[in-house]
Amino acid sequence: MSEQTPQPDNDRQDASASPDQPRPARKTPAANFISRISITQLTLAVMVVVFLWQWLEERRIINDMQQQLAKKIAETEGISKADRLLLTQSQDQVTELYAKVTMLETRYAEMHNQRGTLENLYNDLSVSRDETALAEVEQMLLNAEQQLQLSANVRAALIAMQSADARLQRMNRPSFKGLRKIIGQDMDRLRALPSVDITGINHQITKLIAAVDELPLAYRQRVADEKLLIGHPSEQIAQAIPPKDETAGQKLLREIWQEAKHLVRIENTGRDELPLLLPNQEFFLRENLKLRLLSARIALLSRDDDVFRQELKTTQQWTARYFDTKSPAGSAMLAGLKKLAATGISVELPDLSTSLQEVRNYRLSREKAAR
Repeated sequence: MSEQTPQPDNDRQDASASPDQPRPARKTPAANFISRISITQLTLAVMVVVFLWQWLEERRIINDMQQQLAKKIAETEGISKADRLLLTQSQDQVTELYAKVTMLETRYAEMHNQRGTLENLYNDLSVSRDETALAEVEQMLLNAEQQLQLSANVRAALIAMQSADARLQRMNRPSFKGLRKIIGQDMDRLRALPSVDITGINHQITKLIAAVDELPLAYRQRVADEKLLIGHPSEQIAQAIPPKDETAGQKLLREIWQEAKHLVRIENTGRDELPLLLPNQEFFLRENLKLRLLSARIALLSRDDDVFRQELKTTQQWTARYFDTKSPAGSAMLAGLKKLAATGISVELPDLSTSLQEVRNYRLSREKAAR
């Protein structure tokens, strides 16, 4: 206040001064303010500014640290949730493993009891080494006979007989030479049997089953042939080029004749009637055809020649009746079925009861001699 009071006097002095004297430059408010600031005030202002800047910087750093801490806490919570999930899964796995271990222990106890029973039986049978060997040979020959009778598996029967012969050979008893000779004769008869390519025939049946869905039906194929004939270029050209000097009446008659030719078509199909099927019946027809081929496969594996040929015969009849056998797929299907039907799968199997009965008689004779 004391600094601002003399300003009017100065103004009056300036006004009373001579107009010839140059006036001093008038200072701006900012310059007046800076000129009135002392060094102490300037220092305090700088310190305040520095203090504010440091406070803002620390505030920013604290905010960054808070954000990083929040991220770390979120990551820690996610890891904690994942750990809890893994812990739950581990507990479930431990529970399952515990149940499996309990089941395995139960089975082990059962197997242990069965093993004890088998050991007791083996000890009862091992009174004599020869009697044990004869019992094993008898079991092997019985297994070979079952393989032939039940599944006609010549290879498995031959392997069982070879095992029986090797068991007698390891005993190295002169009294077993007669048994080995009889077993050797039966093995020679098994080796002389003709082999049937079960794998190859099964593969052919699989290919035929896969080709059933591609077979064209007879009546559909003929409709397609008619459409193809109508759309043939030569037919279109014949319809497009009218004869020369054609009158209106002749043109009308020609067009009527062309339409009439497409309405009726006479064809010798070689059949009494052409079967027509609904869409759902077509599906069941193909599925039943596949079932017939699967039944033929089962008969092949069980070496049932009658059922095998009957199923293939029925499949041929259905194919020739309902499908177009003139098409490539139909002719290939029919040829494959005829080829399979001509393949023989039945083999006259030899009787192995001679070897089995000889081993039994020899074992009984030794038991009577021991008594």
